[in-house]
Amino acid sequence: MAANFYQQLQSLLDEGLTVAVATIVNVKGSTPREVGAKMIIHPYGRHIGTVGGGCGEADVIRAGLDVLADGQPRTVRIDLTEPIAMQSLGVCGGILDVFIERWGPEPASAETP
Repeated sequence: MAANFYQQLQSLLDEGLTVAVATIVNVKGSTPREVGAKMIIHPYGRHIGTVGGGCGEADVIRAGLDVLADGQPRTVRIDLTEPIAMQSLGVCGGILDVFIERWGPEPASAETP
């Protein structure tokens, strides 16, 4: 998965797109994905990879769009510890921290003769 993820990321950057990359940096308790799981948040709604799915991932996508808009990296805490009930959307029982940063194409460097 890692090589394919980075190939897809490079392909987007080669297209001139700026994307957000979300990475799980800390987990506590039971979570759907482990530290190091990554997701690309595409500015036009296409996402690659996953940090767990569901409402928690939706929060990460929203934060990723904010990172794309303002360029400020941030960490989002997803809390899946609510009591299990029919209306519960996240019942894994853990907490995960997801770091989100903007990735864009390398600026053209000025060549010195």
